[in-house]
Amino acid sequence: MAKSLGSSTNIIIRMEIDKSQCSFAQVAAAIGEGGGDIVAIDVIRGTATSTVRDITVNVYDGSVGDRIVQLLKQVEGVKIVNVSDQTFLLHLGGKIEMQPKVPIRNRDDLSRVYTPGVARVCMAIHEDPSRAYTLTIKRDTVAVVSDGTAVLGLGDIGAMAAMPVMEGKAMLFKQFANVDAFPICLDTQDTEEIIRTIQAIAPAFGGINLEDISAPRCFEIEQRLNELIDIPVFHDDQHGTAVVLLAGILNSLRIVGKRIEECKIVLCGIGAAGMACTEMLISAGAVNVIGVDRQGALTRDESYANEAWNRFAAKTNPHGERGKLSDVIQGADVFIGVSGPGVLKKEDVSAMAQDPIIFAMANPTPEIDPDEIEGIARIIATGRSDYPNQINNVLCFPGLFRGVLDCRASKVTERMKLAAAHAIAEVVSPEELSELYIIPSVFNTQVVSKVRDAVVDAAYADGVARRRDYRDGTNKGV
Repeated sequence: MAKSLGSSTNIIIRMEIDKSQCSFAQVAAAIGEGGGDIVAIDVIRGTATSTVRDITVNVYDGSVGDRIVQLLKQVEGVKIVNVSDQTFLLHLGGKIEMQPKVPIRNRDDLSRVYTPGVARVCMAIHEDPSRAYTLTIKRDTVAVVSDGTAVLGLGDIGAMAAMPVMEGKAMLFKQFANVDAFPICLDTQDTEEIIRTIQAIAPAFGGINLEDISAPRCFEIEQRLNELIDIPVFHDDQHGTAVVLLAGILNSLRIVGKRIEECKIVLCGIGAAGMACTEMLISAGAVNVIGVDRQGALTRDESYANEAWNRFAAKTNPHGERGKLSDVIQGADVFIGVSGPGVLKKEDVSAMAQDPIIFAMANPTPEIDPDEIEGIARIIATGRSDYPNQINNVLCFPGLFRGVLDCRASKVTERMKLAAAHAIAEVVSPEELSELYIIPSVFNTQVVSKVRDAVVDAAYADGVARRRDYRDGTNKGV
């Protein structure tokens, strides 16, 4: 039986019940009919004629909760006041806050942290701008910037609705790498305005994490900002995905005994993530990568309206294979999906080379149900946490940004991304490596430190690190 793509959770329904029209037994019956189990009942207030109660109901996914609410609305005498769940309760008031490092207890403290004492610090930075890294939060702070146009699988939901995702990203930065990150959601989709806004706020930050900005604008925004500002700009939807993907591919190939240079790799979904994944694969040595989108395989002899596709086609599909996904996947060693649900069929996997490797990363529903190809595919990875081998960007961005901040890198280079991928892959020891464990857990405490060290080494090798090499301990803190 296929695994459910949902997960059990509790919802809390606050309702006002008119005692003259409705009994609690009718409420319980509606909840049961909708597929929910009552976990707890809390009376909030009551009168002789009515009662307000919080009913905690266990449901196996959000659609069940919606159905229960609709059934309750049909019960005469029941008024739904509010519906929340554990996730909504966790978000009340936002998920992050700012705290001072030192308390202000008296007038002397005030004069040091603010006027007049702070003026000396301002002038020190004015005379030597690099001192902002030692005298302000710049050394540890990243801006998480989005315009809300490509949020999760929800699409263009706008800047305000994107805030919970950016707050969550800030939490992950802090917990995993002690990086202070701040969510900045821009109420504009104008490329020039976004670029100018980020350029204007850059002095306060040590790095910029672009998030959930739709293609193709995200390409130009990142490229232009890298030319305009002197701190790293990293579009995590592209490069974070690509780094973790490559780590998983490297370990998968170790298991099946194949070399990346000899593999036929078919990638479905030529958007921002797909293009970045292809760049990483080619940088790592891949030669035969074929990109497929809705209209079929991209080829070098075609001209596409999307200029990014023309650049992609020029460096891929060296043998000029044509046709749909089911055509070009014949004999492929690796399938990578960054597209949508259901595009890959069981027959397609059966037509691949021996020991097929499947990375079906569409979220929340992968390109194929992993249970459907169990026993056919040698290795299966998805973007989901309820299957083995989750390809999760959290394995990359905390350690990568910790590294670029620590060495004060001016940009993120291809060598730095490759180093991060190899570092993630190497966290899984040869003794641990298996078909069900090709990538470390996001909670593995080695990941951030290994990625950070690898990124720092690569930054110095590429000459983009601006802090004196302190790793021998002689210049620590400079």
